[in-house]
Amino acid sequence: MKGEVKMKSKLKWVALFGLVLSAFSIFIHFLLARFTQMGIADYQSSVTFFSWRPIFQTTHFPTNSPSYRRLWGPVKRLESLYPDSNPRGYYADPDSQTNGFIFVRIQGGFHDIRNSICDVVVVSRLLNATLAMPEIQQTTSSKGISSQFKSFAYLYNEEHFVLSLAKDVKVVRTLPKHLKGARRKKEIPVFKVPHSASPYYYFRHVLPVLKRHSVVELVVSDGGCLQAILPSDFEEYQRLRCRVAFHALHFRQEVQELSAKILQRLRALGRPFIAFDPGMTREALAYHGCAELFQDVHTELIQHKRSWMRRRGIVKGKLKVNSAEARINGSCPLMPEEIGILLRGYGYSTDAIIYVSGGEVFGGQRTLIPLHAMFENVVDRTSLSTPWELRSLYGQEDSLLDTPPGPPPFVEEVTKVKAWKNAGPRPRPLPPPPARPKSYNIEGWWGWVAESDNEPDSTVMELRTNAHKLLWEAIDYLVCVEADAFIPGFDRDGKGRPNFASLVIGHRLYQSAASKTFRPNRKEAVRLVDEIRDHTYQANKTWLKSVRRHLRKTLLDGIIEASNKSKPLSFLSHSVPECSCSRRDSFEVSKNSSQVWRALGVNHKCPAWMNTGSVSQFKDKESEEDIDEDDSVSALFFRESGGNHEGDGEANTKENQFEDQEELENGER
Repeated sequence: MKGEVKMKSKLKWVALFGLVLSAFSIFIHFLLARFTQMGIADYQSSVTFFSWRPIFQTTHFPTNSPSYRRLWGPVKRLESLYPDSNPRGYYADPDSQTNGFIFVRIQGGFHDIRNSICDVVVVSRLLNATLAMPEIQQTTSSKGISSQFKSFAYLYNEEHFVLSLAKDVKVVRTLPKHLKGARRKKEIPVFKVPHSASPYYYFRHVLPVLKRHSVVELVVSDGGCLQAILPSDFEEYQRLRCRVAFHALHFRQEVQELSAKILQRLRALGRPFIAFDPGMTREALAYHGCAELFQDVHTELIQHKRSWMRRRGIVKGKLKVNSAEARINGSCPLMPEEIGILLRGYGYSTDAIIYVSGGEVFGGQRTLIPLHAMFENVVDRTSLSTPWELRSLYGQEDSLLDTPPGPPPFVEEVTKVKAWKNAGPRPRPLPPPPARPKSYNIEGWWGWVAESDNEPDSTVMELRTNAHKLLWEAIDYLVCVEADAFIPGFDRDGKGRPNFASLVIGHRLYQSAASKTFRPNRKEAVRLVDEIRDHTYQANKTWLKSVRRHLRKTLLDGIIEASNKSKPLSFLSHSVPECSCSRRDSFEVSKNSSQVWRALGVNHKCPAWMNTGSVSQFKDKESEEDIDEDDSVSALFFRESGGNHEGDGEANTKENQFEDQEELENGER
């Protein structure tokens, strides 16, 4: 009996010891999660396996074959085009005594912010003003984001921005104390500047006020505050735009480090990759009338947004648009499935690596299912990084959770019966149901589409997510600029202006003009896709050659089209010829022999220090490259039918030689 009592006592002490130990371990766990979150994130990222599991048909990937040079090699005719945004004449340093301070509030998304910052720097130079660090509204309107990063510093490197523009504009981090107080009291003049204001607008309206008050505030809400194409005597200001966009605007260190990691993981397998930007945002689809490209609730969402835009004067056309006709005319984005068909037709194999960029793809992941079916290695930033790495970008944020709507207040049945008996003569209608608080989430948009003509107010978490999207798009921007090939699905935003993809194309044209950058003509691309829609896996060789010819043509003709259509709306989408130069050893050849070079108008020869090596005569080398091509493009689509094309290999080679030579000669005229 005594032995049993002692045994029970021992068991109680063991159980008590276990509970204390468990409580202590939980306490230690919370301490580690609270105070060493960043260190744990770094450790976890070094040992975590990513969700991407690469699948390749062959381990051997030849880089010296003709097909590799056609798919991934540089565009020979643009190899002599180099970046040169330095001043080309007398260019004075900014005055120590300026006319006053310019404070700027910038509204809009990633591409709007980037365009606007370049414009306000030019405006500051025009007015001989001191620029206070611009305020990015998308970060200041978000609650609970990290206090470590303030406004401009949330996205860009402030110190590098100030130092890079030291010889162009005087930049300060904040307004002087007395002017900050005046701004809080709304005592300083405010200008809501138009999107494409001319330099003379600032000379006539803003400069006199700036001299009188020593400070003005500019509100930039339309993705820019200065016209894209300036008069010829303002050409140096165009090069200043290039210095700001491509040299001064560096993302903060955390963004650059994570982007470098993603690029390293993409290239770790020794294979090139394609970057694809769908450009399918709800605003862009609504503006261009592409609602019927989707189904069910997505169509209603686009139409709801278009109606909202019409009431505010953003859209001038009708509410209902024939989306099929708009798609045929090239007004709608190319769907991921259509991009996949074009890339497969051009010759990219099923194991090609495709990086999908963009902060938002309208319609969700299901719109990317056809692309995943055609290519086995479709990735994005989430599959190439860990959650800890992405969270490290945000810093230490406050815990803000939207409180879900609680149950209606409890009312006793006795009270209900008593109120019913005392409530006037009968018969009477049933009382209305109690008001229910509305709560919307990202998948429950249809809840308010039928209830209100207005967009719902953004929740606290949605505002924070909007700030996070800036960082996501910054990562995608750096990856797309460095990609071996780039293809956009759409190049316009929700106001009909150049979008994220256009900025990437402009940066690639400036930094590495010869890199593979496809600019598909959407009207022609839709025609080609519709031709093969009913028999995709039995494509004939004529169609395959048409796709190849079209995409190759867009490598050069797309530049000419951009100079005519995109540049008048956004200078950064096409900064040639103001910010480019040509190598001396190929200048005369290129100028006299290529229609593209005549359209580009690059007459400035590169400085002597750039002539570190010779540029080959592109015509001979490109002819040789094209003549040596085999008919592997056809094999990609004919694989399904199991046909054997080895017997007619010689005939195909001769046919390709004749076609490629004819195409090349036509391009040289």
